[in-house]
Amino acid sequence: MQGKVALITGGGTGIGRAVALRLAQEGAYIAINYSRSEQEALTVQSEVEALGCKAKAFRADVADDAAVRPMIAAVIQEFGHLDILVNNAGMTHFVEHADLDGLRDEYWDDMINVNVKGLFHCCRAAAPELKKQRGCIVNITSIAGITGLGSSIAYAASKAAAISVTKSLARVLAPEVRVNAVAPGIVQTRWVAGQDEHIKRLAEGTPLGGVAAPDDVAEVVFSLIANARFVTGQNIVVDGGMFI
Repeated sequence: MQGKVALITGGGTGIGRAVALRLAQEGAYIAINYSRSEQEALTVQSEVEALGCKAKAFRADVADDAAVRPMIAAVIQEFGHLDILVNNAGMTHFVEHADLDGLRDEYWDDMINVNVKGLFHCCRAAAPELKKQRGCIVNITSIAGITGLGSSIAYAASKAAAISVTKSLARVLAPEVRVNAVAPGIVQTRWVAGQDEHIKRLAEGTPLGGVAAPDDVAEVVFSLIANARFVTGQNIVVDGGMFI
């Protein structure tokens, strides 16, 4: 991992931050993508640098292909190469599943644009360099993409689509590039801030008796990158056994 370059979208907060720090602990250089969380991304940059690794924050809305392509080019120019892409950027709108009229078209567009098209934009732009470096991609999906549950019907659909895109890209980018996904259940991030009772109920119904921390997800991402030479096209669930 020493000297490898990893681009992490949505890298300023939550799972993205945890992945950045985990990879930096192994000597990777880190490109931190952000859209709105500039201060958080700069903080992660400083945290990675404190570990002795080069880091730089790059602003781009992954839903905008015209912004993604120059970002990938800038990362390669800054670091000299790109070996790892972690597609962590995501968004949601919270809409009760039974509230069909509440699921507006613009909500669908927002979630599909970021969670599916954004992931694809980054993979497509990075693919030539990743093939050259025989690199790998890890997409952060969600258990919602398997169960159909989650913050809204559209969110679950977008994550199901992300899982499908992962499988398709694993085929078309092989054998040079491995493409896998990690599907967390509930993770203690700002997405669930203030939902303590909801989290408690979920934790009580989980065989491992809790919910994941960002570091739990980051450890699985790291394993897929560093220790899974013969694994591709897979969606690894990290939910404490909630949906066995």
